[in-house]
Amino acid sequence: MNKTRIIILLFLLSLSLLSGYSQQNNTVITNNVAGSNIFHHTIERGQTVYSIATMYGVSEKDIYRLNPGSEESIKAGAILIIPQKGTSSDTGEASDAYTYHTIQPKETLYSLTLKYNIPATRIVDANPGLSVETFTIGKTIRIPATNIDDLPTTEIKTVTKEIEYRVKRRETMYSICRRFNVSSSELIKRNPELKNGMKTGMTIKIPIQAEETVTTTVEQLQERDVNALLSTPKEIDKVNVLKVAVLLPFMADGNAGSDAALRTLEYYEGFLLAIDSLKNQGISVSLSVYDIGEGTKKTKDVLKNKELKEANLILGGVQNDQIKLIADFAKKQEIKYVIPFTSRNDDVLSNNYVFQVNTPHSYLYAKAAQAGCRLFGEYNIILINTNDSKNKTDYIKALKTEMELRNLTYTDYNLKSETFSDDLLTLLDSTKRNVVIPYSGTLEALNKIRIPLKSISESNPEYGLTLYGYPEWQTYMRECLDDFFALNTYIYSNFYVDNISKEARDFHLKYRTWFSKSLFNSYPKYGILGFDTAMYFLTSLYKNGTNFEDNPSKINYNGIQTSFDLHRVNNWGGFVNTHLFLVHYRSDFTITREDVNL
Repeated sequence: MNKTRIIILLFLLSLSLLSGYSQQNNTVITNNVAGSNIFHHTIERGQTVYSIATMYGVSEKDIYRLNPGSEESIKAGAILIIPQKGTSSDTGEASDAYTYHTIQPKETLYSLTLKYNIPATRIVDANPGLSVETFTIGKTIRIPATNIDDLPTTEIKTVTKEIEYRVKRRETMYSICRRFNVSSSELIKRNPELKNGMKTGMTIKIPIQAEETVTTTVEQLQERDVNALLSTPKEIDKVNVLKVAVLLPFMADGNAGSDAALRTLEYYEGFLLAIDSLKNQGISVSLSVYDIGEGTKKTKDVLKNKELKEANLILGGVQNDQIKLIADFAKKQEIKYVIPFTSRNDDVLSNNYVFQVNTPHSYLYAKAAQAGCRLFGEYNIILINTNDSKNKTDYIKALKTEMELRNLTYTDYNLKSETFSDDLLTLLDSTKRNVVIPYSGTLEALNKIRIPLKSISESNPEYGLTLYGYPEWQTYMRECLDDFFALNTYIYSNFYVDNISKEARDFHLKYRTWFSKSLFNSYPKYGILGFDTAMYFLTSLYKNGTNFEDNPSKINYNGIQTSFDLHRVNNWGGFVNTHLFLVHYRSDFTITREDVNL
Protein backbone atom coordinates (compact mmCIF):
# COMPACT_ATOMS: atom_id res chain seq x y z
CA MET A 1 0.00 0.00 0.00
CA ASN A 2 1.56 3.28 -1.07
CA LYS A 3 1.84 6.38 1.06
CA THR A 4 -0.95 8.26 -0.76
CA ARG A 5 -3.49 5.47 -0.15
CA ILE A 6 -2.52 5.33 3.55
CA ILE A 7 -3.10 9.07 3.93
CA ILE A 8 -6.52 8.82 2.20
CA LEU A 9 -7.60 5.90 4.40
CA LEU A 10 -6.52 7.69 7.57
CA PHE A 11 -8.44 10.79 6.47
CA LEU A 12 -11.61 8.78 5.77
CA LEU A 13 -11.25 6.96 9.11
CA SER A 14 -10.95 10.26 10.99
CA LEU A 15 -14.09 11.53 9.25
CA SER A 16 -16.05 8.42 10.22
CA LEU A 17 -14.90 8.65 13.85
CA LEU A 18 -15.82 12.34 14.01
CA SER A 19 -19.24 11.63 12.49
CA GLY A 20 -19.87 8.79 14.94
CA TYR A 21 -18.90 10.98 17.90
CA SER A 22 -21.18 13.78 16.75
CA GLN A 23 -24.13 11.44 16.31
CA GLN A 24 -23.54 9.73 19.65
CA ASN A 25 -23.41 13.03 21.50
CA ASN A 26 -26.05 14.82 19.42
CA THR A 27 -23.76 17.81 19.00
CA VAL A 28 -24.90 18.90 15.54
CA ILE A 29 -27.70 21.45 15.13
CA THR A 30 -29.17 21.64 11.63
CA ASN A 31 -30.86 24.78 10.41
CA ASN A 32 -34.54 25.28 11.08
CA VAL A 33 -36.71 25.92 8.07
CA ALA A 34 -40.15 27.48 8.45
CA GLY A 35 -42.56 24.58 8.14
CA SER A 36 -40.01 21.92 9.17
CA ASN A 37 -41.52 19.04 11.13
CA ILE A 38 -38.64 18.80 13.62
CA PHE A 39 -36.52 21.08 15.76
CA HIS A 40 -33.71 20.58 18.29
CA HIS A 41 -33.63 20.84 22.07
CA THR A 42 -30.45 21.22 24.14
CA ILE A 43 -30.88 19.27 27.37
CA GLU A 44 -30.45 21.22 30.61
CA ARG A 45 -29.60 19.78 34.00
CA GLY A 46 -32.72 18.60 35.78
CA GLN A 47 -34.71 17.89 32.63
CA THR A 48 -36.10 14.45 31.88
CA VAL A 49 -37.53 12.97 28.70
CA TYR A 50 -40.96 13.20 30.32
CA SER A 51 -40.61 16.90 31.17
CA ILE A 52 -39.22 17.70 27.71
CA ALA A 53 -42.05 15.80 26.00
CA THR A 54 -44.63 17.54 28.19
CA MET A 55 -43.02 20.92 27.53
CA TYR A 56 -43.50 20.55 23.77
CA GLY A 57 -46.79 18.63 23.81
CA VAL A 58 -45.39 15.46 22.22
CA SER A 59 -45.06 11.91 23.54
CA GLU A 60 -42.03 10.27 25.10
CA LYS A 61 -42.28 7.58 22.40
CA ASP A 62 -41.75 10.21 19.71
CA ILE A 63 -38.55 11.37 21.41
CA TYR A 64 -37.33 7.79 21.88
CA ARG A 65 -38.08 7.07 18.21
CA LEU A 66 -36.10 10.04 16.91
CA ASN A 67 -33.26 9.73 19.45
CA PRO A 68 -31.98 6.16 19.81
CA GLY A 69 -30.48 5.59 23.25
CA SER A 70 -32.50 8.32 24.97
CA GLU A 71 -34.73 5.70 26.60
CA GLU A 72 -31.75 4.54 28.66
CA SER A 73 -30.42 7.99 29.62
CA ILE A 74 -29.97 11.60 28.51
CA LYS A 75 -27.17 13.99 29.40
CA ALA A 76 -27.09 17.72 30.00
CA GLY A 77 -25.67 19.51 26.99
CA ALA A 78 -26.68 16.82 24.51
CA ILE A 79 -29.22 17.60 21.78
CA LEU A 80 -32.53 15.88 21.14
CA ILE A 81 -34.50 15.86 17.90
CA ILE A 82 -38.09 16.85 18.72
CA PRO A 83 -41.08 16.58 16.37
CA GLN A 84 -43.29 19.61 15.99
CA LYS A 85 -46.48 18.94 17.92
CA GLY A 86 -48.62 18.56 14.81
CA THR A 87 -46.38 15.69 13.61
CA SER A 88 -46.59 13.59 16.79
CA SER A 89 -47.63 10.03 16.01
CA ASP A 90 -49.04 9.27 19.47
CA THR A 91 -50.75 12.37 20.84
CA GLY A 92 -53.51 12.38 18.25
CA GLU A 93 -53.85 16.15 18.65
CA ALA A 94 -54.20 18.81 16.00
CA SER A 95 -51.31 21.15 15.20
CA ASP A 96 -50.34 23.39 18.06
CA ALA A 97 -50.78 27.16 17.98
CA TYR A 98 -46.99 27.42 18.03
CA THR A 99 -44.03 26.35 15.98
CA TYR A 100 -40.90 25.64 18.02
CA HIS A 101 -37.68 27.10 16.67
CA THR A 102 -34.07 26.37 17.67
CA ILE A 103 -31.96 29.52 17.42
CA GLN A 104 -29.17 29.19 14.86
CA PRO A 105 -25.83 31.01 14.49
CA LYS A 106 -26.21 34.61 13.23
CA GLU A 107 -29.99 34.57 13.73
CA THR A 108 -31.56 37.62 15.35
CA LEU A 109 -35.05 38.46 16.50
CA TYR A 110 -35.36 40.62 13.38
CA SER A 111 -34.38 37.79 11.03
CA LEU A 112 -37.00 35.54 12.66
CA THR A 113 -39.72 38.12 12.01
CA LEU A 114 -38.81 37.95 8.33
CA LYS A 115 -38.51 34.16 8.24
CA TYR A 116 -41.93 33.60 9.82
CA ASN A 117 -43.51 36.85 8.57
CA ILE A 118 -44.73 37.80 12.03
CA PRO A 119 -44.35 40.96 14.16
CA ALA A 120 -41.52 40.87 16.68
CA THR A 121 -43.88 41.83 19.50
CA ARG A 122 -45.88 38.63 18.99
CA ILE A 123 -42.72 36.51 19.34
CA VAL A 124 -41.73 38.39 22.49
CA ASP A 125 -45.24 38.04 23.97
CA ALA A 126 -45.18 34.28 23.29
CA ASN A 127 -41.82 33.96 25.12
CA PRO A 128 -41.93 35.97 28.37
CA GLY A 129 -38.47 34.75 29.32
CA LEU A 130 -36.85 35.96 26.12
CA SER A 131 -33.94 38.37 26.62
CA VAL A 132 -30.44 39.03 25.36
CA GLU A 133 -29.22 36.32 27.77
CA THR A 134 -31.71 33.67 26.61
CA PHE A 135 -31.73 34.47 22.88
CA THR A 136 -28.65 32.33 22.26
CA ILE A 137 -27.61 29.60 19.85
CA GLY A 138 -29.31 26.30 20.64
CA LYS A 139 -32.11 27.78 22.77
CA THR A 140 -35.69 27.04 21.78
CA ILE A 141 -38.44 29.64 21.42
CA ARG A 142 -42.10 29.53 20.41
CA ILE A 143 -43.26 31.14 17.18
CA PRO A 144 -47.00 31.91 17.30
CA ALA A 145 -49.15 30.67 14.45
CA THR A 146 -49.65 33.32 11.77
CA ASN A 147 -53.09 34.92 12.01
CA ILE A 148 -55.06 36.84 9.40
CA ASP A 149 -53.57 40.16 10.49
CA ASP A 150 -50.06 38.86 9.90
CA LEU A 151 -50.65 37.63 6.34
CA PRO A 152 -49.50 39.72 3.36
CA THR A 153 -52.36 41.60 1.68
CA THR A 154 -52.69 42.40 -2.02
CA GLU A 155 -54.62 45.35 -3.43
CA ILE A 156 -54.78 47.48 -6.60
CA LYS A 157 -53.76 51.11 -6.08
CA THR A 158 -53.58 54.10 -8.40
CA VAL A 159 -50.08 55.50 -8.46
CA THR A 160 -48.36 58.39 -10.24
CA LYS A 161 -45.45 57.48 -12.47
CA GLU A 162 -43.13 59.59 -14.56
CA ILE A 163 -42.32 58.65 -18.15
CA GLU A 164 -39.99 60.16 -20.72
CA TYR A 165 -41.57 61.25 -24.00
CA ARG A 166 -39.96 62.43 -27.29
CA VAL A 167 -41.92 65.27 -28.89
CA LYS A 168 -43.09 64.47 -32.43
CA ARG A 169 -43.52 66.84 -35.40
CA ARG A 170 -46.51 69.18 -35.20
CA GLU A 171 -47.16 68.32 -31.48
CA THR A 172 -47.91 71.26 -29.21
CA MET A 173 -48.04 71.65 -25.44
CA TYR A 174 -51.83 71.76 -25.67
CA SER A 175 -52.05 68.47 -27.57
CA ILE A 176 -49.65 66.70 -25.23
CA CYS A 177 -51.48 67.97 -22.10
CA ARG A 178 -54.78 66.79 -23.55
CA ARG A 179 -53.37 63.41 -24.60
CA PHE A 180 -51.83 62.60 -21.20
CA ASN A 181 -54.44 64.42 -19.07
CA VAL A 182 -51.91 66.70 -17.41
CA SER A 183 -51.95 70.44 -16.83
CA SER A 184 -49.51 72.75 -18.57
CA SER A 185 -48.28 74.06 -15.22
CA GLU A 186 -47.48 70.50 -14.05
CA LEU A 187 -45.71 69.80 -17.32
CA ILE A 188 -43.59 72.97 -17.06
CA LYS A 189 -42.85 72.21 -13.39
CA ARG A 190 -41.25 68.92 -14.41
CA ASN A 191 -39.68 70.41 -17.55
CA PRO A 192 -38.54 74.06 -16.92
CA GLU A 193 -37.05 74.25 -20.44
CA LEU A 194 -40.60 74.36 -21.87
CA LYS A 195 -40.82 78.01 -20.78
CA ASN A 196 -38.83 78.78 -23.96
CA GLY A 197 -41.23 76.79 -26.13
CA MET A 198 -41.63 73.17 -27.26
CA LYS A 199 -39.53 71.85 -30.13
CA THR A 200 -39.66 68.65 -32.18
CA GLY A 201 -37.27 65.98 -30.85
CA MET A 202 -37.23 67.26 -27.25
CA THR A 203 -37.35 64.60 -24.52
CA ILE A 204 -39.68 65.65 -21.72
CA LYS A 205 -40.95 64.09 -18.47
CA ILE A 206 -44.70 63.46 -18.26
CA PRO A 207 -46.58 62.34 -15.10
CA ILE A 208 -49.22 59.66 -15.71
CA GLN A 209 -51.73 57.82 -13.48
CA ALA A 210 -51.55 54.00 -13.51
CA GLU A 211 -53.06 51.09 -11.57
CA GLU A 212 -50.58 48.84 -9.75
CA THR A 213 -50.88 45.67 -7.65
CA VAL A 214 -49.32 46.36 -4.22
CA THR A 215 -48.46 43.66 -1.62
CA THR A 216 -48.33 44.81 1.99
CA THR A 217 -46.47 42.64 4.54
CA VAL A 218 -46.71 42.83 8.34
CA GLU A 219 -45.68 46.11 9.86
CA GLN A 220 -41.95 45.98 10.49
CA LEU A 221 -39.88 48.07 12.86
CA GLN A 222 -36.34 48.93 11.94
CA GLU A 223 -33.89 46.06 12.53
CA ARG A 224 -32.13 47.91 15.35
CA ASP A 225 -35.44 48.63 17.11
CA VAL A 226 -36.62 45.01 16.80
CA ASN A 227 -33.45 43.53 18.30
CA ALA A 228 -33.54 46.16 21.06
CA LEU A 229 -36.80 44.62 22.31
CA LEU A 230 -34.70 41.91 23.98
CA SER A 231 -32.81 44.41 26.13
CA THR A 232 -35.51 46.95 26.88
CA PRO A 233 -35.81 47.24 30.69
CA LYS A 234 -39.28 46.43 31.98
CA GLU A 235 -40.97 49.00 34.19
CA ILE A 236 -41.89 47.99 37.74
CA ASP A 237 -45.67 47.68 38.03
CA LYS A 238 -45.97 48.81 41.66
CA VAL A 239 -48.94 48.07 43.92
CA ASN A 240 -49.79 49.98 47.10
CA VAL A 241 -51.84 47.28 48.81
CA LEU A 242 -50.84 43.66 48.17
CA LYS A 243 -53.98 41.67 47.35
CA VAL A 244 -53.25 38.06 48.21
CA ALA A 245 -55.59 35.06 47.93
CA VAL A 246 -54.91 31.76 49.74
CA LEU A 247 -56.76 28.66 48.48
CA LEU A 248 -56.14 25.66 50.73
CA PRO A 249 -58.02 22.50 51.80
CA PHE A 250 -58.74 23.31 55.45
CA MET A 251 -61.35 20.51 55.53
CA ALA A 252 -63.75 22.66 57.56
CA ASP A 253 -66.60 20.34 56.56
CA GLY A 254 -64.79 17.10 57.41
CA ASN A 255 -61.39 15.48 58.14
CA ALA A 256 -60.29 18.65 59.91
CA GLY A 257 -58.32 16.56 62.41
CA SER A 258 -56.33 14.60 59.83
CA ASP A 259 -52.56 15.02 59.59
CA ALA A 260 -52.95 16.64 56.17
CA ALA A 261 -55.46 19.18 57.49
CA LEU A 262 -53.29 19.96 60.52
CA ARG A 263 -50.27 20.59 58.30
CA THR A 264 -52.33 22.82 56.02
CA LEU A 265 -53.56 24.81 59.01
CA GLU A 266 -50.01 25.14 60.37
CA TYR A 267 -48.81 26.36 56.95
CA TYR A 268 -51.50 29.04 56.97
CA GLU A 269 -50.59 30.03 60.55
CA GLY A 270 -46.98 30.53 59.48
CA PHE A 271 -48.26 32.59 56.55
CA LEU A 272 -50.15 34.83 59.00
CA LEU A 273 -47.00 35.39 61.05
CA ALA A 274 -45.21 36.56 57.90
CA ILE A 275 -48.00 39.01 57.08
CA ASP A 276 -47.73 40.40 60.60
CA SER A 277 -43.97 40.86 60.12
CA LEU A 278 -44.53 42.61 56.80
CA LYS A 279 -47.17 44.92 58.27
CA ASN A 280 -44.68 45.86 60.99
CA GLN A 281 -42.41 46.98 58.11
CA GLY A 282 -45.16 49.23 56.77
CA ILE A 283 -46.32 46.89 53.97
CA SER A 284 -50.12 46.76 53.51
CA VAL A 285 -51.60 43.35 52.74
CA SER A 286 -55.22 42.51 51.92
CA LEU A 287 -55.66 38.76 52.51
CA SER A 288 -58.54 36.61 51.24
CA VAL A 289 -58.72 32.97 52.38
CA TYR A 290 -60.77 30.15 50.82
CA ASP A 291 -61.33 26.52 51.82
CA ILE A 292 -61.20 24.43 48.61
CA GLY A 293 -61.61 21.05 50.32
CA GLU A 294 -60.79 17.86 48.42
CA GLY A 295 -61.34 17.36 44.71
CA THR A 296 -62.35 20.12 42.31
CA LYS A 297 -65.95 21.01 43.14
CA LYS A 298 -65.20 23.64 45.79
CA THR A 299 -62.20 24.90 43.82
CA LYS A 300 -64.42 25.62 40.81
CA ASP A 301 -66.89 27.45 43.05
CA VAL A 302 -64.15 29.54 44.67
CA LEU A 303 -62.77 30.58 41.28
CA LYS A 304 -66.15 32.14 40.45
CA ASN A 305 -65.63 34.83 43.11
CA LYS A 306 -65.32 38.19 41.38
CA GLU A 307 -62.91 39.56 43.97
CA LEU A 308 -60.43 36.78 43.13
CA LYS A 309 -59.87 38.41 39.74
CA GLU A 310 -58.48 41.46 41.55
CA ALA A 311 -55.74 39.50 43.35
CA ASN A 312 -52.07 40.25 42.71
CA LEU A 313 -50.97 36.84 43.97
CA ILE A 314 -52.74 33.49 44.43
CA LEU A 315 -51.24 30.76 46.57
CA GLY A 316 -52.57 27.25 47.16
CA GLY A 317 -53.88 24.05 45.69
CA VAL A 318 -52.68 20.63 46.79
CA GLN A 319 -54.00 18.04 44.35
CA ASN A 320 -52.95 18.26 40.71
CA ASP A 321 -56.52 18.65 39.45
CA GLN A 322 -57.00 21.59 41.82
CA ILE A 323 -53.69 23.10 40.75
CA LYS A 324 -54.62 22.80 37.08
CA LEU A 325 -57.84 24.77 37.61
CA ILE A 326 -56.08 27.51 39.59
CA ALA A 327 -53.17 27.71 37.12
CA ASP A 328 -55.52 28.13 34.14
CA PHE A 329 -57.49 30.80 36.04
CA ALA A 330 -54.28 32.65 36.97
CA LYS A 331 -53.05 32.65 33.37
CA LYS A 332 -56.36 33.90 32.03
CA GLN A 333 -56.51 36.70 34.63
CA GLU A 334 -52.73 37.37 34.42
CA ILE A 335 -52.20 36.76 38.16
CA LYS A 336 -49.05 35.24 39.63
CA TYR A 337 -49.70 31.80 41.16
CA VAL A 338 -47.55 30.02 43.76
CA ILE A 339 -47.77 26.22 44.17
CA PRO A 340 -46.67 25.69 47.79
CA PHE A 341 -46.36 21.93 48.32
CA THR A 342 -46.15 19.44 45.48
CA SER A 343 -42.97 18.97 43.46
CA ARG A 344 -44.78 16.89 40.84
CA ASN A 345 -46.79 19.18 38.59
CA ASP A 346 -46.67 19.87 34.86
CA ASP A 347 -48.39 23.27 34.71
CA VAL A 348 -45.11 25.08 35.35
CA LEU A 349 -43.77 23.76 32.02
CA SER A 350 -46.18 25.82 29.93
CA ASN A 351 -47.67 28.50 32.19
CA ASN A 352 -45.48 31.55 32.77
CA TYR A 353 -47.62 32.68 35.74
CA VAL A 354 -46.74 29.59 37.84
CA PHE A 355 -44.09 29.47 40.59
CA GLN A 356 -43.31 26.09 42.17
CA VAL A 357 -41.77 26.29 45.65
CA ASN A 358 -40.93 22.61 46.20
CA THR A 359 -38.06 21.61 43.90
CA PRO A 360 -38.90 18.85 41.38
CA HIS A 361 -36.83 15.75 42.10
CA SER A 362 -35.03 15.86 38.75
CA TYR A 363 -33.75 19.41 39.40
CA LEU A 364 -32.96 18.58 43.04
CA TYR A 365 -30.98 15.48 42.07
CA ALA A 366 -29.11 17.27 39.30
CA LYS A 367 -28.02 20.11 41.57
CA ALA A 368 -27.17 17.73 44.45
CA ALA A 369 -25.04 15.66 42.07
CA GLN A 370 -23.21 18.81 40.94
CA ALA A 371 -22.67 19.89 44.54
CA GLY A 372 -21.38 16.44 45.51
CA CYS A 373 -18.95 16.28 42.60
CA ARG A 374 -17.64 19.76 43.34
CA LEU A 375 -17.21 18.94 47.03
CA PHE A 376 -15.72 15.46 46.61
CA GLY A 377 -13.87 15.84 43.32
CA GLU A 378 -10.52 15.07 45.00
CA TYR A 379 -11.90 12.26 47.20
CA ASN A 380 -11.95 8.51 46.75
CA ILE A 381 -15.68 8.03 46.06
CA ILE A 382 -17.43 4.81 47.10
CA LEU A 383 -21.09 4.16 46.24
CA ILE A 384 -22.79 1.50 48.36
CA ASN A 385 -25.84 -0.36 47.12
CA THR A 386 -27.58 -1.32 50.37
CA ASN A 387 -30.12 -3.46 48.45
CA ASP A 388 -32.95 -1.39 49.85
CA SER A 389 -36.43 -1.43 48.30
CA LYS A 390 -36.38 2.39 48.21
CA ASN A 391 -33.08 2.97 46.46
CA LYS A 392 -32.81 6.47 44.98
CA THR A 393 -32.22 5.13 41.49
CA ASP A 394 -32.76 8.44 39.72
CA TYR A 395 -30.40 10.30 42.03
CA ILE A 396 -27.66 7.68 41.75
CA LYS A 397 -28.03 7.77 37.96
CA ALA A 398 -27.73 11.59 38.01
CA LEU A 399 -24.67 11.37 40.28
CA LYS A 400 -22.93 8.81 38.07
CA THR A 401 -23.68 10.85 34.96
CA GLU A 402 -22.24 13.99 36.59
CA MET A 403 -19.10 12.12 37.69
CA GLU A 404 -18.60 10.78 34.17
CA LEU A 405 -19.00 14.29 32.71
CA ARG A 406 -16.27 15.48 35.10
CA ASN A 407 -14.07 12.40 34.52
CA LEU A 408 -14.27 11.42 38.19
CA THR A 409 -13.65 7.79 39.11
CA TYR A 410 -15.75 5.93 41.67
CA THR A 411 -16.24 2.45 43.10
CA ASP A 412 -19.66 0.79 42.98
CA TYR A 413 -19.98 -1.68 45.85
CA ASN A 414 -22.83 -4.13 46.46
CA LEU A 415 -23.25 -4.43 50.25
CA LYS A 416 -22.57 -7.78 51.94
CA SER A 417 -23.43 -7.26 55.61
CA GLU A 418 -21.30 -10.10 56.96
CA THR A 419 -18.11 -8.87 55.27
CA PHE A 420 -18.86 -5.16 54.95
CA SER A 421 -16.09 -3.84 57.23
CA ASP A 422 -13.39 -5.97 55.64
CA ASP A 423 -14.60 -5.21 52.13
CA LEU A 424 -14.65 -1.48 52.79
CA LEU A 425 -11.10 -1.49 54.12
CA THR A 426 -9.90 -2.86 50.79
CA LEU A 427 -11.73 -0.04 48.96
CA LEU A 428 -10.45 2.87 51.05
CA ASP A 429 -7.49 4.93 49.87
CA SER A 430 -4.97 6.07 52.47
CA THR A 431 -3.48 8.69 50.12
CA LYS A 432 -6.64 10.83 49.98
CA ARG A 433 -9.88 11.46 51.84
CA ASN A 434 -12.70 8.97 51.31
CA VAL A 435 -16.44 9.56 50.96
CA VAL A 436 -19.20 6.94 51.19
CA ILE A 437 -22.55 7.50 49.46
CA PRO A 438 -25.34 4.94 50.00
CA TYR A 439 -27.94 4.27 47.32
CA SER A 440 -30.85 4.71 49.75
CA GLY A 441 -31.91 7.38 52.24
CA THR A 442 -34.00 5.13 54.51
CA LEU A 443 -33.14 4.62 58.17
CA GLU A 444 -32.96 0.88 57.52
CA ALA A 445 -30.30 1.37 54.86
CA LEU A 446 -28.39 3.84 57.03
CA ASN A 447 -28.41 1.40 59.97
CA LYS A 448 -26.66 -1.20 57.82
CA ILE A 449 -23.57 0.98 57.38
CA ARG A 450 -23.30 3.67 60.07
CA ILE A 451 -21.92 1.55 62.94
CA PRO A 452 -19.20 -0.16 60.85
CA LEU A 453 -18.30 3.17 59.24
CA LYS A 454 -17.97 4.85 62.62
CA SER A 455 -15.78 2.02 63.89
CA ILE A 456 -13.47 2.23 60.87
CA SER A 457 -13.31 6.03 61.14
CA GLU A 458 -12.30 5.91 64.81
CA SER A 459 -9.70 3.18 64.37
CA ASN A 460 -8.33 4.48 61.05
CA PRO A 461 -8.49 8.30 61.13
CA GLU A 462 -5.96 8.48 58.28
CA TYR A 463 -8.76 7.63 55.83
CA GLY A 464 -10.58 10.90 56.59
CA LEU A 465 -13.88 9.08 56.21
CA THR A 466 -16.91 11.19 55.22
CA LEU A 467 -20.57 10.26 54.69
CA TYR A 468 -22.76 11.98 52.07
CA GLY A 469 -26.53 11.58 52.14
CA TYR A 470 -30.10 12.72 51.91
CA PRO A 471 -32.66 15.28 53.12
CA GLU A 472 -34.69 12.75 55.11
CA TRP A 473 -31.66 12.03 57.31
CA GLN A 474 -32.70 15.15 59.23
CA THR A 475 -35.52 13.09 60.73
CA TYR A 476 -33.10 10.49 62.15
CA MET A 477 -31.39 12.81 64.62
CA ARG A 478 -32.47 10.86 67.69
CA GLU A 479 -30.83 7.67 66.42
CA CYS A 480 -27.95 8.93 64.31
CA LEU A 481 -26.77 12.41 65.35
CA ASP A 482 -23.58 11.22 67.10
CA ASP A 483 -22.69 9.07 64.09
CA PHE A 484 -23.23 12.02 61.74
CA PHE A 485 -20.73 14.07 63.75
CA ALA A 486 -18.24 11.19 63.90
CA LEU A 487 -18.45 10.65 60.13
CA ASN A 488 -18.11 14.34 59.18
CA THR A 489 -21.44 13.93 57.39
CA TYR A 490 -22.84 16.12 54.58
CA ILE A 491 -26.44 16.03 53.43
CA TYR A 492 -28.08 17.94 50.59
CA SER A 493 -31.54 19.38 51.15
CA ASN A 494 -33.89 22.09 49.94
CA PHE A 495 -35.24 22.39 53.51
CA TYR A 496 -33.19 22.85 56.67
CA VAL A 497 -33.77 24.65 59.98
CA ASP A 498 -30.91 25.62 62.26
CA ASN A 499 -32.92 25.44 65.47
CA ILE A 500 -30.33 27.32 67.50
CA SER A 501 -30.28 30.31 65.15
CA LYS A 502 -31.90 33.52 66.40
CA GLU A 503 -34.39 33.55 63.49
CA ALA A 504 -35.59 30.01 64.26
CA ARG A 505 -35.84 30.65 68.02
CA ASP A 506 -37.78 33.89 67.43
CA PHE A 507 -40.18 32.11 65.09
CA HIS A 508 -40.86 29.23 67.50
CA LEU A 509 -41.48 31.70 70.34
CA LYS A 510 -43.85 33.85 68.29
CA TYR A 511 -45.71 30.78 67.00
CA ARG A 512 -46.26 29.44 70.53
CA THR A 513 -47.35 32.90 71.70
CA TRP A 514 -49.89 33.35 68.92
CA PHE A 515 -51.31 29.83 68.67
CA SER A 516 -50.57 28.28 72.12
CA LYS A 517 -48.93 25.19 70.62
CA SER A 518 -45.68 23.96 69.12
CA LEU A 519 -45.05 23.12 65.49
CA PHE A 520 -46.24 19.80 64.13
CA ASN A 521 -43.45 17.18 64.12
CA SER A 522 -42.92 16.88 60.37
CA TYR A 523 -40.38 17.38 57.61
CA PRO A 524 -40.44 20.07 56.44
CA LYS A 525 -41.92 22.23 59.20
CA TYR A 526 -45.07 23.49 57.51
CA GLY A 527 -45.44 26.56 59.70
CA ILE A 528 -41.95 27.74 58.75
CA LEU A 529 -42.58 26.84 55.10
CA GLY A 530 -45.66 29.11 55.12
CA PHE A 531 -43.66 31.90 56.75
CA ASP A 532 -40.71 31.68 54.33
CA THR A 533 -42.96 31.47 51.26
CA ALA A 534 -45.01 34.50 52.29
CA MET A 535 -41.94 36.55 53.20
CA TYR A 536 -40.24 35.88 49.86
CA PHE A 537 -43.14 36.32 47.46
CA LEU A 538 -44.87 39.19 49.24
CA THR A 539 -41.59 41.06 49.60
CA SER A 540 -40.96 40.45 45.90
CA LEU A 541 -44.44 41.75 45.07
CA TYR A 542 -43.94 44.84 47.21
CA LYS A 543 -40.47 45.74 45.89
CA ASN A 544 -40.81 44.77 42.23
CA GLY A 545 -44.56 44.96 41.60
CA THR A 546 -46.74 42.45 39.82
CA ASN A 547 -43.96 41.68 37.33
CA PHE A 548 -41.50 40.77 40.11
CA GLU A 549 -40.28 37.74 38.16
CA ASP A 550 -38.35 40.11 35.87
CA ASN A 551 -36.00 40.94 38.78
CA PRO A 552 -35.88 37.83 41.03
CA SER A 553 -32.21 38.30 41.91
CA LYS A 554 -32.98 41.60 43.66
CA ILE A 555 -34.84 39.80 46.46
CA ASN A 556 -32.23 38.58 48.91
CA TYR A 557 -34.26 36.58 51.43
CA ASN A 558 -32.35 34.17 53.66
CA GLY A 559 -35.11 31.78 54.72
CA ILE A 560 -35.38 30.16 58.12
CA GLN A 561 -35.99 26.79 56.45
CA THR A 562 -36.36 27.51 52.72
CA SER A 563 -34.55 29.91 50.43
CA PHE A 564 -35.33 30.68 46.81
CA ASP A 565 -33.39 30.40 43.57
CA LEU A 566 -36.04 30.72 40.86
CA HIS A 567 -35.23 29.08 37.55
CA ARG A 568 -37.46 29.59 34.50
CA VAL A 569 -37.99 26.15 32.94
CA ASN A 570 -38.04 27.51 29.37
CA ASN A 571 -38.64 30.77 27.51
CA TRP A 572 -42.42 30.50 27.79
CA GLY A 573 -42.98 28.55 31.03
CA GLY A 574 -42.97 29.31 34.73
CA PHE A 575 -40.42 29.03 37.52
CA VAL A 576 -39.22 26.26 39.82
CA ASN A 577 -37.27 26.86 43.00
CA THR A 578 -33.89 25.16 42.61
CA HIS A 579 -32.28 26.42 45.80
CA LEU A 580 -30.19 23.83 47.65
CA PHE A 581 -28.44 23.68 51.02
CA LEU A 582 -25.41 21.60 51.96
CA VAL A 583 -25.69 20.74 55.66
CA HIS A 584 -22.45 19.71 57.34
CA TYR A 585 -22.33 17.79 60.63
CA ARG A 586 -18.79 18.58 61.62
CA SER A 587 -16.54 16.45 63.78
CA ASP A 588 -16.31 19.32 66.29
CA PHE A 589 -20.06 18.83 67.01
CA THR A 590 -21.20 21.94 65.13
CA ILE A 591 -23.62 22.09 62.21
CA THR A 592 -23.31 24.50 59.28
CA ARG A 593 -25.74 25.28 56.45
CA GLU A 594 -24.26 26.49 53.17
CA ASP A 595 -26.12 27.77 50.11
CA VAL A 596 -25.15 25.89 46.97
CA ASN A 597 -24.29 28.37 44.21
CA LEU A 598 -23.48 26.72 40.89
